[in-house]
Amino acid sequence: MVNFSNDLDILRYEPVLFGGLHLPWQILASGTGGALSGTTFTASGADFVGATVTAGHVIYLRSADGILDGAYEIISVDSATQLTVSVIRAHSDDDVIAPAAATDIFYRISTFAPQASEAAYQLTEYFGIRPGNPESIYDAEDILDTAVLKRASVFSILSSVYAMLASKAEDENFWKKSLHYKKLFSRAIERCRLSIDVGGDGVADVTKSGSSVKLVRD
Repeated sequence: MVNFSNDLDILRYEPVLFGGLHLPWQILASGTGGALSGTTFTASGADFVGATVTAGHVIYLRSADGILDGAYEIISVDSATQLTVSVIRAHSDDDVIAPAAATDIFYRISTFAPQASEAAYQLTEYFGIRPGNPESIYDAEDILDTAVLKRASVFSILSSVYAMLASKAEDENFWKKSLHYKKLFSRAIERCRLSIDVGGDGVADVTKSGSSVKLVRD
């Protein structure tokens, strides 16, 4: 299953979802005693590889002295106990930015991958391609540039997460945020224009527009 966004995309909109509003049942790894020097984060006893941590995930770091308290990009998994991390960058090809050095760090890596998978299914269903539409001859893997679906995916995830939080906390502000992102999702999906490569030659054969969801042959 192809996901159209990752945790880093969520971080750009709602950092709090990796802090106080993280989902405890979706934690990949956590622990104490971590150390950060430059962009290298080390946690002895961790197993980031076994926890399936990858680039694009997000790590929350909080040091005992309060120097660190926030969420950061995971740039790479360098070993079972070592990560390269960065202050969130404007663009993924920008140079990495080292957070403040610290020791005695609590760390937590939580994810919204399950929600991203659900959003991807919802989007493929909307556009009438597999897996959302099992009978379609087109598959999500045939989309030439899935980046056009990123914003719609993020807004779908945020809407569903805040709706879930609202149902548990009965917080009106959570409901407002859920509705806000639902509206943004509707607008984003209408702006999407998918180019689909049927022949596998890297050239678009058909186009689907989110505003009409009508198949157009090039």
